[in-house]
Amino acid sequence: MTETILANAMLVLPEGVRPGHLLLRDGLIAEIGAGRAVPKGALDCEGDLLAPGLIELHTDNLERHIEPRPKVAWPHADAIIAHDAELCSVGITTVFDALRVGSIGTSGRSDYREYARALADEILQMRARDGFRISHYLHLRAEICSETLLDELAKFGPEDRVGIVSLMDHTPGARQFRDLSKLRDYVRKKHGLSEAEFLAHVEQEKALRARHGAAHEAGAVAAARRLGAALASHDDTTPEHVAVSRAHGVRFAEFPTTFEAAQACRDHGIAVMMGAPNLIRGGSHSGNVAAQALAEADLLDILSSDYVPGALLSAALLLGDIWGDVARGLSTVTAAPAQAVGLGDRGRIVPGLRADLIRAHRVERTAVLRGVWVRGRRVG
Repeated sequence: MTETILANAMLVLPEGVRPGHLLLRDGLIAEIGAGRAVPKGALDCEGDLLAPGLIELHTDNLERHIEPRPKVAWPHADAIIAHDAELCSVGITTVFDALRVGSIGTSGRSDYREYARALADEILQMRARDGFRISHYLHLRAEICSETLLDELAKFGPEDRVGIVSLMDHTPGARQFRDLSKLRDYVRKKHGLSEAEFLAHVEQEKALRARHGAAHEAGAVAAARRLGAALASHDDTTPEHVAVSRAHGVRFAEFPTTFEAAQACRDHGIAVMMGAPNLIRGGSHSGNVAAQALAEADLLDILSSDYVPGALLSAALLLGDIWGDVARGLSTVTAAPAQAVGLGDRGRIVPGLRADLIRAHRVERTAVLRGVWVRGRRVG
């Protein structure tokens, strides 16, 4: 039996923030105490916040480590470990690693080939060898505008820790990139395309949607059920998009692009997830609805770090400022994402749940991390 006492902390509990201590035993939260006393042998948290570990449902961070520069392939084992360490360093204790499923073999683009199954194997092997500091699940991003989606999905089974399947429809002129000028800027800069190549890309994506869209969407929905994964929509823009999501059984909406779509999600009982960078920057880089506007309208439930892991904790505290409720702000990166994907064993400071915890304090608007525990073991 192993025990740790974290004392003199401001505990972020489901009902609010109050001073107290935690007793951790054998990887679980065993006891919650009140007051500022520091028992003998306890770690004095010096009045810092002690909150559940952060839960990240959608991050592109692993891709950045695998390809640190355009056309530079980094060894996958090293990249996976670096990704794990970076997330741990910013307080993320559970991550759903996003992998694209659905490739295009006829375009000649080397960056759009199949990779998900092989990389998933490497992630799962690293986990089996106890190579991680934090908890890893898989998030399969099902690209509707592709050629091989159904074949790639068929390679995954219930044993693969797939926690999320998201419906990714990147048809030009719809959803995230309704404004083709925004898509032009993004695609040409990222892939170095000429104008003629960009226009060919647009036509190819539209043709793929027309040829495969209905079958791919239905197949991805069926795959989520087969895998026991939460189904997510992506970039819902209209109430009609949300109605389709509801019919599919979507649990949460990733980055709805309009106020109307977010309101429709609320009306249909679908949780709304927005990007922490959107909140911190004060708006969307794609010109879509601002996360703060949704927060102020009570239409924001979950935050994702998206492409900046370090944004997650600071953004949650910023939401606490907006709402005047620190516990509610932090619930968007702890309890709410846990509930969205059915992880009932974490995300709250409650006796009997996993002792996944972070210790932090604020320097103006920035969150400074002072400790990370996973299953009661200090990992950062």
